[in-house]
Amino acid sequence: MAHHKSALKRVRQTIKRTAQNRSLRSDLRTVIKKFRVILTSGNTEQAHEAYSGVQKNIDKAVTKGVLHKRTGARYKSRLALSMAKTATS
Repeated sequence: MAHHKSALKRVRQTIKRTAQNRSLRSDLRTVIKKFRVILTSGNTEQAHEAYSGVQKNIDKAVTKGVLHKRTGARYKSRLALSMAKTATS
């Protein structure tokens, strides 16, 4: 365990930051999972509406540093491709 005041503060900050990052990542995964369920149901109109929310959550995770910029772009790209694929079929 840390003994210096500054080290104790860093421990408190790390705990707080870890909890925030875990919450954001969990919310992101939940939103993506729900979007994929909508895609499998075949409702394209609902999928288009939900996609903007998914994009917003991915961008927020990238801004907060939970995801890397290119990881977020890859997620959005793959979800958009899967949405387009279900729309055509």
